[in-house]
Amino acid sequence: MAKKVNIWIDGNHIEVEDTMTIIEAADKYGVHIPRLCYHPDLPPTANCGVCVVEVSGNPLPKRACCTPVAEGMKINTNSKKLRSYRKTLVEMILSNHEVVCPTCAANNKCELQTLANNLGVDPDHLPTILHKAVKDQTSPSIIRDVNKCIACGRCVTVCNEVQTVYALTFADRGFDSHVDTAFAGGMANSPCVNCGQCTVYCPTGALREKSEIDAVWEAILDPDKHVIVQEAPAIRVSLAEEFGMELGTVTVKKMYAALRKLGFDAVMDTNFTADLTILEEGTELVEKLKAGSKKPVITSCSPGWIKFMETYYPDLADCVSTAKSPMSMFGVLAKTYYAQEQKLDPAKIVTVAIMPCTAKKFEARRPELRDSGYQDTDYVLTTREFLRMVHEGGIDFKNIKDEDADETMSFYTGAGTIFGATGGVMEAAIRSAYTLVTGEELEDIDIKAVRGLVGVKKATIPVPGFGDLNVAVAHGLGNARVLMDEIRAGLAKDGVSPYHFVEIMACPGGCVGGGGQPYGNDMAMRARRGEGLYKEDKSLPVRKSHHNPEVKRIYERFLEKPNSPLALKLLHTYYFKRSVTSGQVTEQATHKHH
Repeated sequence: MAKKVNIWIDGNHIEVEDTMTIIEAADKYGVHIPRLCYHPDLPPTANCGVCVVEVSGNPLPKRACCTPVAEGMKINTNSKKLRSYRKTLVEMILSNHEVVCPTCAANNKCELQTLANNLGVDPDHLPTILHKAVKDQTSPSIIRDVNKCIACGRCVTVCNEVQTVYALTFADRGFDSHVDTAFAGGMANSPCVNCGQCTVYCPTGALREKSEIDAVWEAILDPDKHVIVQEAPAIRVSLAEEFGMELGTVTVKKMYAALRKLGFDAVMDTNFTADLTILEEGTELVEKLKAGSKKPVITSCSPGWIKFMETYYPDLADCVSTAKSPMSMFGVLAKTYYAQEQKLDPAKIVTVAIMPCTAKKFEARRPELRDSGYQDTDYVLTTREFLRMVHEGGIDFKNIKDEDADETMSFYTGAGTIFGATGGVMEAAIRSAYTLVTGEELEDIDIKAVRGLVGVKKATIPVPGFGDLNVAVAHGLGNARVLMDEIRAGLAKDGVSPYHFVEIMACPGGCVGGGGQPYGNDMAMRARRGEGLYKEDKSLPVRKSHHNPEVKRIYERFLEKPNSPLALKLLHTYYFKRSVTSGQVTEQATHKHH
């Protein structure tokens, strides 16, 4: 248990835990120390030096992000010397930085821009020593612009220590030190899984999504195209913060109205296919349970996790559900079922997905996801790209009148909406799998044991006629690695997994913390977004996927039943084995359905 120590910050006495650093203590008590490389979610790197403070008894300033507090410590956070020191550091950074703020994707969200403004730095009077380098645009999801990189190390830390992907590293030494991929091969030729956590934690926009806004506008403005848009569960709970609304507010009907005003021909919802995924994935789970399978069923909704599995755990590919993600299910059905219902030529249908996830751009380009006879999902926009379109369209989002989505593939249940939070897919699946196994309805459907931000959550659900259903949930790929190692060890030892069903999401916090979400978010904000989704779930009239009337209708009119031959053809997929150094496909890992 941590001890309490007495310290003084700017002459004010406070009592704090002795495990804290100076910057943590200051933040807790409302004293802001300027910082650039520091982020509360990540281990400190002490790279930038901006957070320096004066500590009595020490002749030189100390970096607040990595200096622990101590009994009797007297700290000064603001002096003429400190202000001059910080300003000089920021001027040095800016002199080796491409200052193009008005056209930068991070404009008005950039931490360097804010810090320079706060310190009164004038870039017009700074020398430029930048030697411009070519942007890395090899990835379908992420652009890496070394000209905007300040070598803070956040991206390297989150990639290697949180996600354990090891796609980014520091190259060279001293003044030439910079972030790069192994052998400077580019993001596409690294183990990068496109999760985009590097883009979320980058303070300057040096890492950002590869934008498809112009292509979407071109489709919308083409009178010969019928453009359908879908939106992931997490989007409806991430837009409010951009427009000064309370964090975690669900803005689903304003979202529909804004999309219609932008010119989309049909506004529907990924939550519908989230419910459909539960029927497909749940049926697969129940079949395995009834067959006495010793291997778990692992969810397959997160494309970053899928590529991570293909790279580091291809031997466990046959444990992963073959059900496509809700986004990809929607894409293929838009050009088959929807086209049939609306009597439209699928060649003229353009499907656009608004996702909290940069990895969805990679998923949309996977060559096997063309079961409609076309590319199932044409374009993917991140939350950030959608927000830019809203601003470009001059839409007063906060005050826009609510509208409903179009029918056919838009109705959703509470189970569909909680897909956006870690543990949500598991909870949604249990609500329906219980009925698929027992023929009875689960009464207490709030499965709180799988909620929250603990890295790996485990629970046992008693199911009459089956016994105990052992489940596990991991979010963030470092946590996924721990869980997969446990499963691999169990299967290697005696051929038995300790779990029947496992949910894994690539991003910490689940989709609410996706790599395409608004800049500046941390784990606390992700928790608030998740709370918003659970609140919406509680308020909806239908909370179980198997009660969704539009899902029932699509089976009656088109798919016949879950895991039917047509459902297996359109809604299920297969995986590959990838190189751990380049991320490139080396062989097919598992068949389409097993």
